[in-house]
Amino acid sequence: MTRVAVAQLSLQVARAAGNRAAAEAAVEEAAAAGARVVVLPELVNSGYVFSGAGEAEALAEPADGPTVTGWARLARAHDLVIVGGFCERVDGGVSNSQALVDPAGIREVYRKVHLWDDEQDVFVPGERAAPVVDTAVGRIGMMVCYDLEFPEWVRACALAGADLLAVSTNWPSAPVPIGERPVLVAYAQVAAAGNRMFVAVADRCGAERGVSWVSGTSIIGPDGYPLAGPVLQDRPAVLVADCDLTRAWDKSTGSRNDVHRDRRPHLYGGGDGSTPGVETNPAAEPVIKPVARPAV
Repeated sequence: MTRVAVAQLSLQVARAAGNRAAAEAAVEEAAAAGARVVVLPELVNSGYVFSGAGEAEALAEPADGPTVTGWARLARAHDLVIVGGFCERVDGGVSNSQALVDPAGIREVYRKVHLWDDEQDVFVPGERAAPVVDTAVGRIGMMVCYDLEFPEWVRACALAGADLLAVSTNWPSAPVPIGERPVLVAYAQVAAAGNRMFVAVADRCGAERGVSWVSGTSIIGPDGYPLAGPVLQDRPAVLVADCDLTRAWDKSTGSRNDVHRDRRPHLYGGGDGSTPGVETNPAAEPVIKPVARPAV
């Protein structure tokens, strides 16, 4: 059993030291609660609502800068895996990035591929698949905010063997009909259920330059139902849940169905240039093969 934590933080543009301190306090709280994995929001070091590309560039730092190296120090001190978002200085500009660190140091840096709204004026989009990292507790997939809204992107992580998908996000709030849950939280629940894996979402709180947030921080089980959260309140929070990550090895949804085995990718079209719904090659292998896991 692995105790997973997600931290909802109040972040502000141009208050890097305060943002880093809030993240560190949340990690310490999670470690004290017995967590082995801690997920932090998007753009922890910089905040989100920039005045323009120049401000983001001034707040960016390299992957070996104070934010991520601070997380690595905490990971060593508490035997943790920490996944969090940061504003990264890269060749050619600034990236909306996410780092995974463990006691060995920086294991992976992912750069957000799908840029939302004004992010397109600020960030260089990533050009590499979302990684799935082998860790001491299990295989952890990495993703940032809007990436989660692309089912094929999520499915690629699941097929690569992710037990847990760690999502760092800043979800801007929008009107929600009475009695409904924010649709962005629903995306996370569907991602979990549709791939029979755990999803840990770290959202944020604290109005920033007139923008408020969903505060949808949550931990979701492979059946699509929350194990902790969503918070849905404008306040900092650290949530924890005990997750048997081996449950994500079992993709069955009953005695006769399996969400990966039942796929028919030769009908879906896409990367091979075929037309969706036209069976051009019934014997074709899927572009991405599911990772084989032990029977559960």
